[in-house]
Amino acid sequence: MKLSEFKYEVPQELIAQYPVKKRDESRLMVLHKDSGNREHKIFKDAVDYLGEGDALILNETKVFPARLFGVKEKTDARVELLLLRQLEGPMWEVMVKPARKVRVGNRIQITNDFGCDVIDNTTSGGRVVSFDYNGQDFFKLIDQVGKSPLPPYIDREAEELDKEKYQTVYANKVGAVAAPTAGLHFTESLLEKIKAKGVKIVPVVLHVGLGTFRPIKVEDLSRHQMDSEYYSISQEAADTINEVKNSGGKIVSVGTTTVRALETAANADNNVKAESGWTDKFIYPPYQFKIIDALFTNFHLSESTLFLLTCALAGKDQMIEAYQEAIEKEYRFYSYGDAMLIL
Repeated sequence: MKLSEFKYEVPQELIAQYPVKKRDESRLMVLHKDSGNREHKIFKDAVDYLGEGDALILNETKVFPARLFGVKEKTDARVELLLLRQLEGPMWEVMVKPARKVRVGNRIQITNDFGCDVIDNTTSGGRVVSFDYNGQDFFKLIDQVGKSPLPPYIDREAEELDKEKYQTVYANKVGAVAAPTAGLHFTESLLEKIKAKGVKIVPVVLHVGLGTFRPIKVEDLSRHQMDSEYYSISQEAADTINEVKNSGGKIVSVGTTTVRALETAANADNNVKAESGWTDKFIYPPYQFKIIDALFTNFHLSESTLFLLTCALAGKDQMIEAYQEAIEKEYRFYSYGDAMLIL
């Protein structure tokens, strides 16, 4: 398939700039992929589509405020850093703006006693930097000086509310530079209601990085290379998922990042292995899913890896029709937008 087959237009006014006041009161389109039927609900109604013996799989990665602002020594030019992933010790892979002004050997000062040296370039146009922070806890320091890394289609500066709202209520493992946005709709009370129905709540981890959002720049989808992202599935999680799957229950994934972790860890018997590592798995049509049966997801960017994954699950034509209906009914799109459940 070609990239251009997955193109659609979203009116600018439908791109959500802020979240709804109550997480579980966003809208929910329910798409029954076998029949093509679509229902229009409120997200708190999600509990009605899960039953005893099913498993709901959550990505418990936690976003950290990965946008830093500093100045180049000697020139005082303002520089923005986006932390992508820790390499070893104080060294990180970062994206920089403006990239043309940041070269190997430059020193970037973020606060009076916190800065970094640019030590290498990356093949994707980023930089490798080495931080010095005088023995302080790095992530505590980042919490104090960093800003939430809102995606570029949210056309405003990050605000204090984003530190809470651009984070799932079950976030637990620090490491993501973007939220697994399908999970933003869940509240603790909704999860309790789901659990009370006999649904297993199973956490896994995939630290969302640039790989999830890097634009596809090739028409031939087989030539797109995802950036690697770290994932981890515990033995307890694998055992629960396999038990539910082998007992005939539904495996319901919350978000495309969760899907990629599960499908990466699938074995030849279509069960999940307990493992940790790096995945660059790119899921696009046609694809035979080995683990998941259903998916909670948001409405995604045209021609994005996330949209292609949903098309692999529900079919390209059906997804484009569903998106067109969402536009007609003025659903809210992207990270702070409304949700879809593909059954």
